[in-house]
Amino acid sequence: MLESIDIHCHIMPGVDDGSRDVETSLKMLKIAEKNGITHIILTPHHKPMHHNVSPQHNEVYKDKLQQQADELGIKVKLYSGNEIYYSDETQTELEQGKICTLAGSDYVLVEFHPTNPYKAIHNAIYQVQAAGFIPIIAHVERYSDIVSHPSYVEELVNMGCLIQVNASSIMGKYGFGIKLFVKKLLKNRLVHFVATDAHDTKTRAPELLECRSYVDRKYGESYGKRIFYDNPVAVLNNETL
Repeated sequence: MLESIDIHCHIMPGVDDGSRDVETSLKMLKIAEKNGITHIILTPHHKPMHHNVSPQHNEVYKDKLQQQADELGIKVKLYSGNEIYYSDETQTELEQGKICTLAGSDYVLVEFHPTNPYKAIHNAIYQVQAAGFIPIIAHVERYSDIVSHPSYVEELVNMGCLIQVNASSIMGKYGFGIKLFVKKLLKNRLVHFVATDAHDTKTRAPELLECRSYVDRKYGESYGKRIFYDNPVAVLNNETL
């Protein structure tokens, strides 16, 4: 089976709009394992004006879920992280260690409001870099200004930003327009990571296998391996892509 690593999911139980309890989390991990996912970075939401899980508690909850998965023989290695909803406080919180980076690396997963103008996203990326971190934009296909101007993605990549898209978007779950946009990015090798952004066991399950097979077939096995496995390995090892 083709192996993949998921850098964006909401499997940690009871902390955000993802898995509601441990039972659901363990079911999600079983689905992930069946999809060839060997390593997962748990990325609960970190939002302004929310009761966010501290990095210390993130680690505790991750270890507990890992232990429960191990007891069931689920062979998936878990890491801590956050999906950071960018705000004016983000740079300071990153510098003060109040937000989890991805697996303790210099990489951070950042999301924005879908209607944020490109200029605001561009400036935010600059601020994250100024704090000493490497930004990965979560589900880039959700930001209307960027979808309307695909050339913006290349601009972001050229300034050192990395791009993550959701597997479900590649498979057409969010409509033909989004699929077309994502396919254009894949064709131009502007995608660095494909992730599940999983929230449950049904409509937003941690499934990558079908998408991995599609990307390998359509865009080449070498590129497929890079964005589903090699690049995530670089994140886990805190290495440059």
